[in-house]
Amino acid sequence: MADSNFVDYVKICCRSGKGGAGSMHFHRDKFTAKGGPDGGDGGRGGHIVLKGSKDVWTLLHLKYRKHVIAEEGQSGSGALKSGAQGEDEVLLVPLGTVAKDAESGEVHFEITEDGEERVLVSGGRGGLGNNHFKTSTRQAPKFAQPGEPGREEWKILELKILADVGLVGFPNAGKSTLLSVVSAAKPEIADYPFTTLVPNLGMIRYRGDRSFVMADIPGIIEGAAEGKGLGHRFLRHIERNASLLFMIGCDSKDIHKEYDILVNELKKYNPELLHKKRLLAITKCDMMDEQMMEEMKPLLPKDLPSVFISSVSGLNIDRLKDLIWTQINEG
Repeated sequence: MADSNFVDYVKICCRSGKGGAGSMHFHRDKFTAKGGPDGGDGGRGGHIVLKGSKDVWTLLHLKYRKHVIAEEGQSGSGALKSGAQGEDEVLLVPLGTVAKDAESGEVHFEITEDGEERVLVSGGRGGLGNNHFKTSTRQAPKFAQPGEPGREEWKILELKILADVGLVGFPNAGKSTLLSVVSAAKPEIADYPFTTLVPNLGMIRYRGDRSFVMADIPGIIEGAAEGKGLGHRFLRHIERNASLLFMIGCDSKDIHKEYDILVNELKKYNPELLHKKRLLAITKCDMMDEQMMEEMKPLLPKDLPSVFISSVSGLNIDRLKDLIWTQINEG
């Protein structure tokens, strides 16, 4: 089942590698009985690194990996030889992954590009060898720096779906049905609320070789911004979408009121979401004729591009694609 394979939140304990100790060593060979200091530096401890990958769509592979431990750096040695660095522990994550501190909630960074690497927890620095501490008055320092300890920190990784257009609506508004019709995605569809429990992505082909990505966001309910239901989990996936397609069924008792509720939930969660481009699709219109649609138009929100569609009959699906393409590509 899709929902068992999609994980958009994990909490992991990260322990970076301890830095290697610097060497306390003096040069000795058959010609030199008492040479100067030549202790090498210790190697840096391994980092915990996040790397973005377009081939990864979920954090499932990290769900049961509660501890991530990087390798320790090696100690330095004589002849100014530095110790080897500890191997970094590189975690592949989907594009749109946000890294946070588990205790403070501070956002460290977001991974948005394929191949992008960011250090989540730095490894300890290697200690300096005794060669660094020689002076004109202290020519034989008998000490070196120890390696810096690694750091153990709890981190939270959250996934925000990256898509060109996100579908926004109440449960059972027809979002999954639309995605199944216009793309190869096969979300679970049924005639009851909350069929969709995880976001689904679909690649939409548009007039030849062009395409855009559509995200079916699980249905919003009133109070979602306060965390009611799975509100916060749902709403954060909308943040990364370039455009928002609001979907409301033609059988709604008050389309304008439903639209206002949806907009208000976005505003309470993150006011910046209101700056995104918007479209409105009135769904399930296969049983309506032109006259009924004309009579309904005055009831729709003003100053918002809208279209009457039916995913079942294909009504105005091509026109909807045209509107979406124009909106996500206009300056």
